[in-house]
Amino acid sequence: MGKRLFLNIVMMGTVVMLFASCSYKLTQSGASIPADLKTIDIQFFENNAPLVVSTLSQQFTEALKDRIRTQTGISIVRNEGANATMSGAITGYSIAPASIQATNPNVAPIAGASRLTITVQVKYVYEKDKKLSFDESFTKYKEFTGDLSTQEPALIRDINKQLTDDIFNRAFAYW
Repeated sequence: MGKRLFLNIVMMGTVVMLFASCSYKLTQSGASIPADLKTIDIQFFENNAPLVVSTLSQQFTEALKDRIRTQTGISIVRNEGANATMSGAITGYSIAPASIQATNPNVAPIAGASRLTITVQVKYVYEKDKKLSFDESFTKYKEFTGDLSTQEPALIRDINKQLTDDIFNRAFAYW
C-alpha cells in the first residue's frame, strides 16, 4: 500500500511539473499566447483603399488595440523593443450590389441590397517563433438595404469587429 501511494504521488508530481513548464498560456478568449510574449507594437493601419473614409484608419487601429488589450495580458507599446509587431494597411473599401430587384418592364433593375466590403492587409511578426508570424489579407463584408450614409458608421463598426476577431484568432489562437 505504501509503495503504491508513493508511486501515485511521484506520477502526479511529474504530471504537474510537465504542465507547469509549458511555454503557452491560455486565456479566457481561447487564445494560446506564448508565455514570453509580453509586449506588442500595433502600428497605425493607413487607409490605401481606392474609396477612402476619413475615420476608418483610426477606427480600425483602435478596434484592433482594444481587442488585444481586453482579451490578453499583452501590453501595447510604441517602440522597436516589443516582442511582436503588427502592421499593415486597409487595402479595400467597396460598395457593390448584393441582390438585384426587378422593376417595371421598361425600367432598369435596381439593387435590392448592397454589400459593404473592407479588406485589410496584416503583417504580424513574432521574432522568437517565426512559425507564428504571417503576412495575410483579411476581408469581411456586411449587407444592407437603403441609404449607406445613415448606416455606414454601424456597418464599419460591425465589419471592424469581424476583422479584428479574425486577425486576433490568426495571431493568438492559430486558426
